[in-house]
Amino acid sequence: MRVELAKSAGFCYGVRRAVEMVQQAAQSGDSCVMLGPVIHNDQVIARLAEEGVRCISSPEQAIPGQTVVIRSHGEGPETYCSLERAGGRVLDATCPNVKRIHQIVSDAERRGRQPVIIGARDHPEVTAIAGWCRSPVVLENAAQFADWLDQEPERRDRALTMVSQTTSTREIWDGCIEKAKKECTNAEIFDTICGATARRQQEAQQLALRNEVMIIIGDPRSSNTRRLAELCRNLCGQVVWIETAAQIDPAQFQAVASVGITAGASTPAWIIKEVYDKMSEENMEIEESFAELLEKSIKTLNTGDKVTGVVTGITPTEIYVDLGTKHAGYIPVSELTDDSSAKVEDLVKVGDEIETYVMRVNDQEGVVTLSKKRLDTIKSWEDIEQAKEDKTPVEGIVTEENKGGIVVSVKGVRVFVPASQSGLPRNASMSELLKQHVRLRITEVNRARHRVVGSIRAVQYEERAAAAEKVWAEIEEGKRYTGVVKSLTSYGAFVDIGGVDGMVHISELSWSRIKHPSEVVSVGDTIEVYVISADKEKKKISLGVKDHSEDPWAKFLSTYGIGDVANVKVVKLMTFGAFAEIVPGVDGLIHISQIADHRIEKPGDVLSEGQKVDAKIIDIDTENKKVSLSIRALLEEAARQEESGTSEMEEEPDEA
Repeated sequence: MRVELAKSAGFCYGVRRAVEMVQQAAQSGDSCVMLGPVIHNDQVIARLAEEGVRCISSPEQAIPGQTVVIRSHGEGPETYCSLERAGGRVLDATCPNVKRIHQIVSDAERRGRQPVIIGARDHPEVTAIAGWCRSPVVLENAAQFADWLDQEPERRDRALTMVSQTTSTREIWDGCIEKAKKECTNAEIFDTICGATARRQQEAQQLALRNEVMIIIGDPRSSNTRRLAELCRNLCGQVVWIETAAQIDPAQFQAVASVGITAGASTPAWIIKEVYDKMSEENMEIEESFAELLEKSIKTLNTGDKVTGVVTGITPTEIYVDLGTKHAGYIPVSELTDDSSAKVEDLVKVGDEIETYVMRVNDQEGVVTLSKKRLDTIKSWEDIEQAKEDKTPVEGIVTEENKGGIVVSVKGVRVFVPASQSGLPRNASMSELLKQHVRLRITEVNRARHRVVGSIRAVQYEERAAAAEKVWAEIEEGKRYTGVVKSLTSYGAFVDIGGVDGMVHISELSWSRIKHPSEVVSVGDTIEVYVISADKEKKKISLGVKDHSEDPWAKFLSTYGIGDVANVKVVKLMTFGAFAEIVPGVDGLIHISQIADHRIEKPGDVLSEGQKVDAKIIDIDTENKKVSLSIRALLEEAARQEESGTSEMEEEPDEA
């Protein structure tokens, strides 16, 4: 027969803490009593009685100076007042999760909201929670919640604050929440089901599905044990509920192939072990597992520790974390992240494992305040120190500009980058880097002074050097690159082709005749270039932009011939004439003698640069690619036509 024990069977941290507090009080030698059984388990209460701790049923039975233990289920404020009047010294063993619910409902009523408690009306925990409200509403399930709303329809618009008994089932709670979300306009919901309880119930259901018999161990009065039995009966054909090992006979399971064992939150480890030993011969394994659990349960926590736990609940103000110790862990929402725009539900979910930093330990209340944000900051500092040591670049976003440079946020840590290390030209505005993602090298870390200095320029230099090395290794004539214009001179433009600058001569920028590169390109432009030549020794690259596959001379010859008239643009005036662009890349010379039909002193007397005029092509030197133009020829032709027209009019007879 295979025997399988649930991992989370037995004491939860709240119960374990309460029992340990009573035992420590008993061992101190002081007179100690429990106000009602500290937990629902007669076996544990009997053992505590052997140590001299008895039960009283009311605060009035307390003797002045006597230590009175408040049980793990908690009590209402009236009980504390009564004990104070009786002179009893209070030792509060209320489960931290339950204590937190007291605070939630008390605060809700103070804010004018209606506390709604989902749980068993007669359960001690629910009674205690209700005691912290003047007018509580206690409902056991979704059906009762729906009836309560229907009784007075205006209740749907009231400000409700909903909490759950820590040992309630997820099914009951989810049913109530679904109803509230659909019908209530102002419901504040706190998921206060204990994470250990939810996990215990889930494990029990999984065991029930894969075993023929389920054994449930726990006191008959234990609410959470009753829940376990109910859940398992829905999934397993045979469920046996016992309180001790004496109530079970292994012989009755001889024909059974597999048995699952779980236990309620008030069941001590020794009873679980007795049952397991009776059902299985694998004693060593169970002893070792309980030894590990015991070691975890007594583990001490200190401020500054890094601890890992499981998210068991999420409320609008806190995240509950089970640390596997006798402490209840809480992360205030303000300590979850630095990102104010982030939503809690996007960052953590119930069941997630989370690593946190211990901010404060309250052993008396069994509560540990945790911070995810601070741990992230600590890790960020460690990462930054490691990055400096390893000389590896880090990434961040520029968050602000100040007098001496900029501030970059790297994993939440402020890194100052001096203006000289920003990578921008001298006197450039730092504001253009704001909100930009940048890569930088950490050059100085002083954790004590919270000072970190970095350099964007250093990373740019290294990246440019690596890119340049790659360019020089692969460069060859004719290879094309997409480059960025870095600067302009009178004779050309310098273009960055990926870590290396090459020069495009003014004659290679355009087929048209231009006086300055700025006529066709500007600094910052992205242009396509090709390599004309590359001198690796002198580190010089000559680039071109003009597409030589489109020969302007061929285009000219296919368009014009001798005797044709072209509309040309005067591009340069000389003493002997003017050069005019016929098509981009082909200029023709208008000799000074061909500019006008009369003698002129200089071309500028008639023409100006940029002027467009009609000119006749009077000669084409194909071998030397030269073209001669004439304006005079057109003027003379026009004069002859005008003279010819006038003569004809004079010779025509008068019909009158």
